[in-house]
Amino acid sequence: MDPTPLISLDDVRRTYQMGDESIHALAGVTVSIQQGEFVAIVGTSGSGKTTLMHLLGCLDTPTGGTYRLHGVDVQELSDDALSELRNKEIGFVFQAFNLMPRVSALRNVELPLVYRGTEPAERRARAERALARVGLADRMSHQPNQLSGGQRQRVAIARALVTEPSLLLADEPTGNLDSTTGAEIMALLRELHAAGNTVILVTHEPAIAAQADRAIRLADGLVVQDGPGPEVAASIRGQE
Repeated sequence: MDPTPLISLDDVRRTYQMGDESIHALAGVTVSIQQGEFVAIVGTSGSGKTTLMHLLGCLDTPTGGTYRLHGVDVQELSDDALSELRNKEIGFVFQAFNLMPRVSALRNVELPLVYRGTEPAERRARAERALARVGLADRMSHQPNQLSGGQRQRVAIARALVTEPSLLLADEPTGNLDSTTGAEIMALLRELHAAGNTVILVTHEPAIAAQADRAIRLADGLVVQDGPGPEVAASIRGQE
C-alpha cells in the first residue's frame, strides 16, 4: 500500500487583501487525508471551509504552508499543470449543479472528456457508464430542465466521476435539495465511497457531517476538531 497521503496540508494559510485589511481565511491548517476516506469539512459561514475547498480543488493556491496532492506540491505547478491536475485527479460536485442547460445529460457528462481530448466513441461509452452508475440510464437524452433537482445533482455526480478521479469533491451537495432528495444523494455518495472513491464534502450542516466517516471542523480558519463524523456533529449540536 502506498503510504503517501492523497492529501497533505502543512500549516496552510490563505490571506486575502481587502483594501488595507488582511483577511486570514485560513490561519494554519495541518491535516492529511488518505485515499479511500469519506470526509466532511464542516463549519459555519466564515469558518474557512469554502476557501479550503478551493485549495483542495486546486482552484486557488495557499499564501503560506504546503499543499501536496498525491505527493505533488501544487504551488510549484504552472497554471497549465494545475488545470491538467484538476482534470485528471479531481471531480467536482457543486451545490448549484453547474450543468449546461441546453444540452443533454449525456453531453454534460461527456464535457470533461472533451477537454481531455478523449475520442468521441470512448467519451460516449464512459459517459453512459457514469450515468448508469448514478441511476440515470433512462434519462441520458434529457436536458437539465427536464430533470428534477435530485436527478440534476446525479448528472453532476456522473460528470465528476467520468474522468475516474482520485478525489470526489462535493460542495454542499444537498444544499439545493429537499430533505428526502438530499438523503438520496447522501446515500449515493456513500455507495460511491463503498465502491472505493475518496469523497470529501463541504457542509455547514451537522446532520450531513454525521454521515461521513470522518469530519474536520473549522472555525476562524483553523481546525478545531477532527474525528468520527457522528462525534464531531454531536459536539457541534451540543454548542448550539
